[in-house]
Amino acid sequence: MAKNGKANGEGKSSGKWVGQKFKRIEDPRLVQGISHYTDDIRLPNTLHCALVRSPHAHARIVSIDVQAAKAAAGVVLVVTSADLEGLGMIPCAIAMPDLKVPAHPVLARERVRYVGEPVAAVVAEDAYQARDAAELVNVEYDPLPAVVDMEKALAPGAAAIYDEFGSNQAFTHTAKSGDLEAAYREADVVVRERFLNQRLAPMAMEPRAVLAEYLPGEKRLTLWSSTQIPHLLKTQVSLMVGLPETAVRVIAPEVGGGFGSKLNVYAEEGLVPWLAMKLGRPVKWTETRRENLLATIHGRDTINYMELALKKDGTILALKAKVIADLGAYHQLLTPLIPQLTALMLPGCYKVPAYQCDIVGVFTNKMSTDAYRGAGRPEATYNIERIMDCAAAELKLDPAEFRRKNFPQPKEFPFTTAAGLTYDSADYQRSLQKALELAEYEKLRARQKTGSKNGKYYGVGVSTYVEICAIGPSAATPAGGWESATVRIEPTGKVTVLTGASPHGQGEETTFAQIVADQFGISPNDVSVLHGDTLAVPYGIGTFGSRATAVGGTAMYFACQKLRAKLTALAAHLLGEPPEAVKIADGKVSAGSKSMLFNEVVLAAYTARSIPAGFEPGMEATHFFEPSNFTFPFGAHVVSVEVDAETGEIKVDKYVAVDDCGHVINPMIVDGQITGGIAQGLGQALYEEHVYNEDGQLVTGTLMDYAMPRAAYVPHFVLERTETPSPVNPLGVKGVGEAGTIASTPALVNAVCDALRPLGVRHIDMPLKPENVWRAATRGAAGADPNSSRRHA
Repeated sequence: MAKNGKANGEGKSSGKWVGQKFKRIEDPRLVQGISHYTDDIRLPNTLHCALVRSPHAHARIVSIDVQAAKAAAGVVLVVTSADLEGLGMIPCAIAMPDLKVPAHPVLARERVRYVGEPVAAVVAEDAYQARDAAELVNVEYDPLPAVVDMEKALAPGAAAIYDEFGSNQAFTHTAKSGDLEAAYREADVVVRERFLNQRLAPMAMEPRAVLAEYLPGEKRLTLWSSTQIPHLLKTQVSLMVGLPETAVRVIAPEVGGGFGSKLNVYAEEGLVPWLAMKLGRPVKWTETRRENLLATIHGRDTINYMELALKKDGTILALKAKVIADLGAYHQLLTPLIPQLTALMLPGCYKVPAYQCDIVGVFTNKMSTDAYRGAGRPEATYNIERIMDCAAAELKLDPAEFRRKNFPQPKEFPFTTAAGLTYDSADYQRSLQKALELAEYEKLRARQKTGSKNGKYYGVGVSTYVEICAIGPSAATPAGGWESATVRIEPTGKVTVLTGASPHGQGEETTFAQIVADQFGISPNDVSVLHGDTLAVPYGIGTFGSRATAVGGTAMYFACQKLRAKLTALAAHLLGEPPEAVKIADGKVSAGSKSMLFNEVVLAAYTARSIPAGFEPGMEATHFFEPSNFTFPFGAHVVSVEVDAETGEIKVDKYVAVDDCGHVINPMIVDGQITGGIAQGLGQALYEEHVYNEDGQLVTGTLMDYAMPRAAYVPHFVLERTETPSPVNPLGVKGVGEAGTIASTPALVNAVCDALRPLGVRHIDMPLKPENVWRAATRGAAGADPNSSRRHA
């Protein structure tokens, strides 16, 4: 509640809206269930599509018999790959010198390469008839060996998923700087460890859905899709179905979560419009949860070999890594890019004089991996933060002080890292110190020394992180890194914002309204933020990589500046005062003792009866913002746990997060993003794991098998922040959508491994299920947990 007791801050007469808590404008329609998602949209005469998916991880398609399905009640059409004349391939946007890019058809041709790959499509009068008929499609398969283990897939003689490539290695990439050999010669100790970042399911609350309508007279295709990138999807769909881009309209209505999984172009987004064009009727496909687990992209899935070369006093001399990334069977839109983001961020918040990261991308008979909340950066932070804890233990240094020793100083920013990035601004010391104080770190350490009893052990985990956000400068992105915004002040003084960003839960309808309200001296409730319709909104890039406010919000800010200049010129003319005397605030435009209502000045721009010479009527401006750099949010998380070595149970008894996302627009929304991110990160640390068996069958294909944290499992969080504005944009914002996920996972694992260190436990791979923790504790207590650290010869 705002002051004066009025909801949404109404009644506030002065002061800025930016920086204030303000209830989300979008929430009432969402919590009442009166908004519209893709599956809610009902068009007359709509047909429904169901897909026949492969039950095999790897097999030749011998034959497909569709006759029984065609004869089923309500069936209008059954198609296989052979029928899809004129429909293009599923795109991959990444280009690399040695990247092997296999053809990725919408429906499988000749072979299937993962369980869940679509083989045929059935279109019927309703969804139930379509699904029933899909079960009548008889596909004869000749099973082939499945390649599941990414390291075995690279071994000589391993079965090749693609005969034309000869091996399962999709690409290699090396990032290197400094004199690694000299650093190793100087090192007193080299700490080594292998870390697994397990495969995850993004699991958005709303599964994917696509609805397409084609009007042959107008030659116009309209596509509704639960997507994070409506404009990029429009471009790709036009190429896939062979229509001019001007004939394609994409609408992203409400999107019930994405977490990166809807930052993509999927088979169904090409197939459904093709079917609508062929049949002359609207066609809809809505994903089931089983399909979502099988055939929506997966996240993470890397094996990481880390080495840290150090002096005895804890000074880092070199970091060396090998990242093996399981890409799945095909490249989706950004699949090969994700492990490269890991390489970019592996040095973390530390001064690393010498650095090398070797990446190997591997094809396996699984669903593709791609962007999932953090997209390569959680993997990087987990790797560096775990090896930092292993090194601190090896050197018998306090983990917090060891980190602090290797931070760059605030005055060293902009700071160029070993991976070649230039961090914009930071004060790592301040955020860490604040987190330690809030956690009462010294008391936690004292309890750890005296409190272990009855098979229960206390541990403290620290994670200091930095992430790359505001994706980003166009030269460093595959499809442009700018963003667009149009701001229009209507004749009544209300404001419409058209943003090329496509928020889907991040709260930009509210934060953008707050920014605009400050610029024009009005209430956020007088601002309407529209997005997701490519016919209404200027071409934009989309929402991902914590970029919507830092890039899209900045585009909107500059459009507002153009309108402020226009308002100022018009008001000066109307009031008979110099432009420099004009002020816009509190619903008025004033100059000295003279004033007009804000909406009176705006209306004068539309009636145009008294405007300055050369003044363009109306009140609308568009801006495309190209950032000069990424932004780099950072922070420190501290976790205290109690671990029962006899049962493997973990109790989180304190969680402190201090995050710095630059200038804060709305503290309530920032806290919400951090809270959700931490919960997602703890889900990976403790519960979540997408598992394929040796035959390539997905054994976690339902929510009965894929464990996720429930509300009761999530501990209380103490959330605080520091504010270090970014110089990259005039708002000073950095981004916050992924921070909690990036920091929380290593903090929790560090705490558990710290608790069990007296038992000889050095590392436990995620997820930290009770049986895994119990097994590690039992082995450690028996002296069977080898210390994989090896001193440098």
